[in-house]
Amino acid sequence: MCGIVGYIGHRDVSKVVLDGLARLEYRGYDSAGMAVVGEKGVQIVREVGKVADLARQIGEFPLEGTIGLGHTRWATHGGVSVENAHPHRDQDGSVVLVHNGIAENYLEIRDELAKEGVSFYSDTDTEVIAQLLAKIYDGDPKKALVELYRRIEGAFALAVIFADDMEHLYCVRKGSPLIVAFGDGENICASDVPAVLPYTRSIAYLGEGEMACLSRNDVSFWDFEGNPVEKDAVEIDWDISMVDKGGYPHFMLKEINEQGAVLRRSMLDRIFHGEVDLSRELSWSSESAKRIKRLHLVACGTSYYAALVAERLIERFSDLDIRVDIASEYRYRDIPIGNDTLAVFVTQSGETLDTLAAERFAKEKGARCMAITNNGLSTVAREVDDVLSLKAGPEIGVAATKTFMGQMTVLYLMGLYLLKLREELSLGDEMRLVREMEVLPYKVESLIDRADEIKAIASRYCEARDFLFLGRGFSFPIAMEGALKLKEISYIHAEAYAAGEMKHGPIALLDRSVPVVVVMPDDNLFEKTLSNVQETKARNSPVIAIATEGRKSILGQAEDVMWVPKTDMELNPFLAVIPLQIFAYYVALAKGKEIDQPRNLAKSVTVE
Repeated sequence: MCGIVGYIGHRDVSKVVLDGLARLEYRGYDSAGMAVVGEKGVQIVREVGKVADLARQIGEFPLEGTIGLGHTRWATHGGVSVENAHPHRDQDGSVVLVHNGIAENYLEIRDELAKEGVSFYSDTDTEVIAQLLAKIYDGDPKKALVELYRRIEGAFALAVIFADDMEHLYCVRKGSPLIVAFGDGENICASDVPAVLPYTRSIAYLGEGEMACLSRNDVSFWDFEGNPVEKDAVEIDWDISMVDKGGYPHFMLKEINEQGAVLRRSMLDRIFHGEVDLSRELSWSSESAKRIKRLHLVACGTSYYAALVAERLIERFSDLDIRVDIASEYRYRDIPIGNDTLAVFVTQSGETLDTLAAERFAKEKGARCMAITNNGLSTVAREVDDVLSLKAGPEIGVAATKTFMGQMTVLYLMGLYLLKLREELSLGDEMRLVREMEVLPYKVESLIDRADEIKAIASRYCEARDFLFLGRGFSFPIAMEGALKLKEISYIHAEAYAAGEMKHGPIALLDRSVPVVVVMPDDNLFEKTLSNVQETKARNSPVIAIATEGRKSILGQAEDVMWVPKTDMELNPFLAVIPLQIFAYYVALAKGKEIDQPRNLAKSVTVE
């Protein structure tokens, strides 16, 4: 949520910062701005709207200098306006900064500064931080930032320029993610890796409570008490092509099409001779696995639905006490957690604040903590006992597609491996599931090749204002994910229910204006779901079915069918989700929506 780019070096500062902001647009924002320090002092340009709008303004009034800060803002404190856009400065212009996160005690500090005669020009907590920093600053940036860190409550990331220091750029991290990238005669700070890939792949992640000072040729780090910190650079294995559209009109469509490859990468070096082996990544033994009595799967949004799918697999073979919880609720629950608990935190970015807080809560209670994430260097990955990476590559579209596929894959592999160590999974079941998982990528790709069929169905329903999604068993979380995808990018109201719950309220909504999407591939609940389809038809709602190829009994019961290849019952979610993603994409496209950057949403939610 929000994006920061800071640059010091030999290149055209405006170009580097604008390019970095454009690569962070997926994070969600409603205004953008830039500050450049040069011979004319500090110059600031801000604009409501897109980075392209900011670029046009800078094209008319060029900014020249050696240090630059850029920001894309997603409004929290104060409305969407030029006055509230970042960067912000103090009333004397001695400090300019950009900020992600929330200063929770900003009203108290604002009142204190107002009594001292400070005037405010915006409604933001960010300006309060700038005014406070200027009050604290006595010529020693390091000392001032350490004191600022002590004074501000909440989670935040800051990039700061002091007007009397034209040779350095400063960074502070508390809660919100921030990286430093090392170049040749240049250094960069940013919210995420895509912003720096055109210039370097050598980076360091700022840890909790860490700060940095960047010059052209050096970077130094210290902690929140001012003590020096040694940090090693890591090489990111992402290629610049991974964060480009590659000829697709939208990142979302590109990422839908990458899901066969994601499945292969997620299984690579984790399956040998038809069996799951995670011993290269996890130091689990049969004895330690058998000591686990409780398994908690904790996540937000799409990641939560992936966890619900995995729960259904694991509970088929195990007597573990399994709980799936939303991260924002988990740490407020009064539930048993101890050293017999394996708490698994599923997060695409590894920086979701609610998930991080839940992980720290479980760790305090003595649980063994594990992260399943697309960023093996993220905050959650550095804090937990065990990490499994999705290997999905960067996902730029805000609506998750390929990372959902990666999450289901890795959760399944983790679950099968845990059950095997606990001696609850037979070799026959393991090899049956693994054998079919290895052919899933080809079935996924065959589905994607038929996207035009789904596009035609989407065109018939794009004017609907409400949708109901239904599913049972393994298909219920997929129905929820399908409804989420549709509402995220098309802004159409969509609800998902367990199909058996339809008679307990949702059936009142049904008429010919409300299409019902029923996820019903071949499984042991197909006949029961079919009875729900017939109840839906009796209320005149059009039915769109997700069904297994060859299942003729659905013909005549549904207005439209999106067919999926046959697979084992436990693996249906991997295939059933694909037509729902494609359907949501083409509905949004027909409605002319901004698919990669839907309104009010951010890729990584780093504030509560």
